[in-house]
Amino acid sequence: MTTNHQVTLALSKGRIFEETVPLLAAAGITPNENPESSRKLIIGTNRPDVRLIIVRATDVPTYVQHGAADLGIAGKDVLVEHGGEGLYQPVDLNIAKCRMMVATPVGFDYEAAVRRGARLRVATKYTKTARLHFAAKGVHVDLIKLYGSMELAPLVGLADVIVDLVSTGGTLKANNLVAVEEIMPISSRLVVNQASMKLKHELIQPIVETFRRAASA
Repeated sequence: MTTNHQVTLALSKGRIFEETVPLLAAAGITPNENPESSRKLIIGTNRPDVRLIIVRATDVPTYVQHGAADLGIAGKDVLVEHGGEGLYQPVDLNIAKCRMMVATPVGFDYEAAVRRGARLRVATKYTKTARLHFAAKGVHVDLIKLYGSMELAPLVGLADVIVDLVSTGGTLKANNLVAVEEIMPISSRLVVNQASMKLKHELIQPIVETFRRAASA
């Protein structure tokens, strides 16, 4: 359990962690180990009052919501799916940027399908985001939840379109798919447990402010 004299920050490995390191440095926080090479899931820092826990990106909001972490960094894609209950989202950190897109096979007339009210089969990991997007457009969809390799679904006839994160578009292109509609821009946010914000205000507020300044710089 996290104590009142220590702040626990939930992070995920990969791009978000790499792009968070300079923000941590700005707050005077240096991890004692690199989570990419360490097998430890709880990592100390140069500050006795700050520790990191390494969790899956999709689990960050859950750890913070339930108070197992005081702070976390999570992509907007993850937060929309989670719903953000019990979380403050004080800072858009402007890191790990990409776009949530609808993509189809090259040659599929998406606009015409939408116009004529076709029922679309949509493969995605982001079912909540996709449901909200297509409902707002008045498009009927059958959602097919996948956990990876979305691009395969239209190629083998599992789905008509996919909803996925796109950064460069290289994977789409390699699989003869094309992005046809942007749902929302995605970046990573700092999230804070609401109770922690009150109980550990002196510890947490300076970190939030430093992150805010670093993000806007």
